[in-house]
Amino acid sequence: MADKEFDIVVYGATGYTGRLVAEHFVREYGDKPDAPKWAMAGRNRSKLEDVRTLIGAPGDTPLIEADASDPDSLNALCESTRVVLTTVGPYQLYGGELVEACARTGTDYADLCGEPAWMREMIDRHHELAKASGARICFSSGFDSIPFDLGVLMLQKEARSRFGEPAPRVKGRVRAMEGTFSGGTAASLTATMKAAAKSPSIIKILNNPFGLTPGFEGPDQPSGLIPHHEDAFGKWAAPFIMATINVKNVHRTNFLGGYPYGKDFRYDEMMLTSPGEAGKAAASAVTELLKNPFGAKPPKPGEGPTPEQRQNGHYDIAFRGEYPDGRALTYGVKGRYDPGYGSTSRMLGETGIALLDCTAEGGIGTPGSFLGESLVQRLRDHAEIVFALED
Repeated sequence: MADKEFDIVVYGATGYTGRLVAEHFVREYGDKPDAPKWAMAGRNRSKLEDVRTLIGAPGDTPLIEADASDPDSLNALCESTRVVLTTVGPYQLYGGELVEACARTGTDYADLCGEPAWMREMIDRHHELAKASGARICFSSGFDSIPFDLGVLMLQKEARSRFGEPAPRVKGRVRAMEGTFSGGTAASLTATMKAAAKSPSIIKILNNPFGLTPGFEGPDQPSGLIPHHEDAFGKWAAPFIMATINVKNVHRTNFLGGYPYGKDFRYDEMMLTSPGEAGKAAASAVTELLKNPFGAKPPKPGEGPTPEQRQNGHYDIAFRGEYPDGRALTYGVKGRYDPGYGSTSRMLGETGIALLDCTAEGGIGTPGSFLGESLVQRLRDHAEIVFALED
C-alpha cells in the first residue's frame, strides 16, 4: 500500500462511541513513539473541535470532514488513511458507501456492526472486490463479537494442543455481565426489524447460524433459545441477546479459516443465571425480557452509560469445549468496564492498530479470521481483557 497521510481515522468521532474510541488513543498512546498517526472524522468540524478539546487530544490532532451521504468525501477519507474505524450506524443506513469505498481503494476497515443481514449483503457485493484490492473489511469489532469470536478461537487452540483435535461442540456461556444499552444499539435493532418487515429474505438470514457463510451449511445447531439447567456449570441458562450475531461470526471465522473447528462444529451462546428454582425463574424472566429488551422508551442515538457505569461494568464469559467421549475443557474471557462501550471502544481501537501489522489477504472477514492471536495479545496488553484456560 502506498504511503498514506494517516495510519488510522476514527470516523464518527463526534458520536458517543466514536468519542470513546478517540479517547482510547489519547489515553493509551498519547505521544508515545509507537503511537499511530491518527485523525478524527465526522460531518461537523466545529463538533470535532469540541471533542478534541473534551478528550484532551493534542491541539494539532487532524480533523476531517466526511459525510455518509457524500461519496466523494468518503473516497477522500479512504485515500488518506491505511485504516478506517467507523462507529457511524446503523450501518445498514449509513455504512454501505464507506464499505464500498474501502473495498475499492484497498483501505482496511473495522466497525461495531451487529446487523447480520446488512453484513451478508456487503459480503455478497464487495468480498471479491476487497480481495482484489487487499482491503481487510472487519465487521463486529466490539463486544459483538470479539470476546466470543476470539474466545472460541483460543479454546480450540488449547483443545488441539491437549487432545489433538478441535472440540466439535462448544458452549459459550455468559457467567456475569454488567452494562447498559445505548441509543445506537437500539437504533440498529429497530432498523433491522423494519428491514425484515419489508423483506422476508432478511428473516431467513437472521434465523440461520450460517447466514454469513455463503455456500456452506454445517450441521443443525443448538438454538440457545430454551431455558434449561446447565449441569457443567450448576446453573440455569437463558437466551443471550447478542447470540444472533456472535454465532454467525464464529461460524464465519471457521469458514474463512478452512474449518479449523471442523465442518461438524456446533456452537451456541446463552447466559447463566443461578442454581435452583430461583435460577429457573430468572431464566424464564430473561426470555420474556428479550421480547422487548429496550422497554417502552428506548434510548436515543447518542445516549449511553455514564462514566461511572462504564467504569463499573464488567463481563465474564466461559467457553466449554466438549467431545462425544466425555472429554472437556473450559476457556475464560473476562473484561473490565461495561461491555458495550467502555470495553468495546478499546476493542475497536486495538483492532485498528492490529490491522496496521496484518498480512492476511483482503476480503470481508472477522477479527478472528484476520487477526486471531495477535489481537488477543493486544487486548491483554491495552484493553484489560483476560484470556485464559481454566481447566
